[in-house]
Amino acid sequence: MASALELRRVSAGYGETVVIEDIDLKLAPGECISVIGRNGVGKTTLLATVMGHTTRHSGDIVLDGQSLVGVPRYRRALAGLGFVPQEREIFPSLTVRENLLVGARPGLWTLRRAFELFPRLEERLDNMGNQLSGGEQQMLAIARALLTNPSILLMDEPTEGLAPVIVEGLIAVLARLRGDSALSIILVEQNSRVALTFSPRTVILDKGRIVYDGPSEPLRADPERLAKLIGLVE
Repeated sequence: MASALELRRVSAGYGETVVIEDIDLKLAPGECISVIGRNGVGKTTLLATVMGHTTRHSGDIVLDGQSLVGVPRYRRALAGLGFVPQEREIFPSLTVRENLLVGARPGLWTLRRAFELFPRLEERLDNMGNQLSGGEQQMLAIARALLTNPSILLMDEPTEGLAPVIVEGLIAVLARLRGDSALSIILVEQNSRVALTFSPRTVILDKGRIVYDGPSEPLRADPERLAKLIGLVE
């Protein structure tokens, strides 16, 4: 089966600084994977590299059979990449409606479908971005990315800074997105419980390299092994 997204021996970082090295990663159409690891091991850099926000030092990134090397950021979005950044980056001076529509493109994801996923956004439709709670901002960031109708959704630590009750609601949303066969997802997540529950396949990064790429279940069943792979214990 052809890959929806493939990274081939990719090394990248910021300027001369290399953060991720020799990354080989394949994502099949409709597949969902989680990427976990300690802070500073390159998880965010991995997604930023796919989106074109870093300096690529070597390797190739292939989206739907086409290389992204040299392709500008906006064209990557048009090619089918949706991105939910860690900082959310909603527009504070635009309404919820305007935030949702600013990058919307025709497709299966419409305002109505987004409101089915996040009813709270419909209630807050005329509120400004800076009038939303942290949880509402995260809902908006995810819905905005979905309305671009991507084939691949990249999500960078969507549960960060959210109250436990909001996290549980977001887990339910992730489960619904996982059931969308038209959407491939890479979830970067600091919360290993969320990550291992979300996807049957997990990738672990340590010191900028992949140290595990395999089924999630053995990691859920063996917390000590998980801790060793993440680098929390010797």
